[in-house]
Amino acid sequence: MSFEPVHKNVVAERETERAPDSLVTWTQVVYALHAFGLLTGIIGTATVVGAFLTGWPSIIAVILNYLKRSEARGTWLESHFRWQIRTFWFGLLWVSLCVLFIIATFGIGILIAWLPMVLVGLWFVYRVVRGWLALGGSRRMYE
Repeated sequence: MSFEPVHKNVVAERETERAPDSLVTWTQVVYALHAFGLLTGIIGTATVVGAFLTGWPSIIAVILNYLKRSEARGTWLESHFRWQIRTFWFGLLWVSLCVLFIIATFGIGILIAWLPMVLVGLWFVYRVVRGWLALGGSRRMYE
């Protein structure tokens, strides 16, 4: 007699549901908005981190994620929505911690805090590129 949990098979079946083409396109648009935000930071006067977190493309992208998140549930795109949303919010958390450190050290912390800010910027680029490549290959994230 097998005592394998029932939910394991249910989750596996649910996650392999086919996503509608319109939702795949929607996810592509969200990655494109994030990439545009990064590009703005790279070639513009803003920083990569600043453009990603406060620029309109990334803010619109996160709003679009939340608008269609329920439609992505149960499909392989659900992991992409989670990836995109977490990229934004964890990045905001890390940058906020850096800013708090700078404030707590009366500005002297800027001598140290620029390094984590650069790393967060590189992390944003990595997350957008990796996610977009996985989406292009019809692969879930976190595999």
